[in-house]
Amino acid sequence: MANMVWKSFKGIPLPVTLIWIAGFSAALHFLDKSVIAFLGILCSIVLIYYTNASSKVRMLIGALVLLVIIPLVAGDNRYYMEVASQVGIYVAMALGLNIVVGFAGLLDLGYVAFFAAGAYAYAIFSTSQANQFIPGDLFPLSGEWFWPFLIVGLIVAAIFGILLGLPVLRVKGDYLAIVTLGFGEIIRIIFNNLDKPINITNGPQGITPIPQPELLGMKMGTPFHFYFIVLVVIAFIVLANLRFENSRIGRAWIAVREDELAAQSMGISLLNTKLAAFATGASFAGVVGVIFAAKQTFIDPTSFTLMESIGILVMVILGGSGSIPGVVLGAAFVTVLQVQLLKELSNFLHSLQQAGVINLPNQLDPSKFQRLIFGIMLILVALYRPNGLIPAKRRKNDLDAIRASKFAENRLGILSRLSKGKLSQGSQS
Repeated sequence: MANMVWKSFKGIPLPVTLIWIAGFSAALHFLDKSVIAFLGILCSIVLIYYTNASSKVRMLIGALVLLVIIPLVAGDNRYYMEVASQVGIYVAMALGLNIVVGFAGLLDLGYVAFFAAGAYAYAIFSTSQANQFIPGDLFPLSGEWFWPFLIVGLIVAAIFGILLGLPVLRVKGDYLAIVTLGFGEIIRIIFNNLDKPINITNGPQGITPIPQPELLGMKMGTPFHFYFIVLVVIAFIVLANLRFENSRIGRAWIAVREDELAAQSMGISLLNTKLAAFATGASFAGVVGVIFAAKQTFIDPTSFTLMESIGILVMVILGGSGSIPGVVLGAAFVTVLQVQLLKELSNFLHSLQQAGVINLPNQLDPSKFQRLIFGIMLILVALYRPNGLIPAKRRKNDLDAIRASKFAENRLGILSRLSKGKLSQGSQS
């Protein structure tokens, strides 16, 4: 019954979406730290996706919400912009992991290692930490080096991705997950202990103060600035995902995901394809790692634990593995749940407890049940939405149109040899 109702769904009328955006924009402007108002404006992105309008109109409305409405109505509120920039960071991370897990079907539990590689690349060389092993007292670098280090972080993380890809080519399935999990833990432990005999990462004490971005002499260290930086990075990653999805390498990733043996028999190089997936997904995490280090101004190994990798994987699976809008939705939902919803619920219950309305033990604090809630969500998704909240769309080819095209007359490969053989046999007879 539910499937029939969903199939008959023709989209949300455009006036309803516009009224929704106007209403929650006003609420976001007048209400301070309102969870409902912030969730409403985030949900408007989902409504725009399902709005019954052309793609150009939906893209225009979405850009208007992200680039104009949110900065105008919430730009002066540091709390809202902090949450929005945090959501953007995890959206970018999940989109990078979607290439490895969603497109290529490679279960990666060590994805946070690439995130750490980009963060440490910027943190080490933008502070005086690099003077510990590079003579000349050339460091720290100014915040204007943040922009070149986005490329440096991309390259460093891509190299880490290739280093991870080389030993895992012989394994798949559960064994692949175990190897990537070990890789992530090895990188974290190395960063934690790389303070002797040469102090490179400052070990468990971390690195600080990491300079914030500067552009033409202007410091860009507020959540408002980071919001736009993250938006630009997300736009780049989304565009790259779309290009990869419809490219030759993207189709090779999908073929490997569906059946490695069949893909290899069709001439796809498993070595090059898997390495490209790991390197591409890792490079995006490296860029986000540079942004994270500049935003926090302090990093240490505790920021890059296994639970971070699992959390990002939850975002991809919850939203829809291989689905770009699904991954964006899943990452936004999980991040808001962690950053805002559970904390707001905890504060509300604590206020009731202080007023004497309820007596809540510390063991029942909602902020301590993040992993339990994640587990319940995954179980519900596996039961009722096994392909995610917004499943990936599979392209359907019109076989009749392909047969009728002019390219169908030219036979390639073994078909051309068979046709030539038939023609030669016919001429001999």
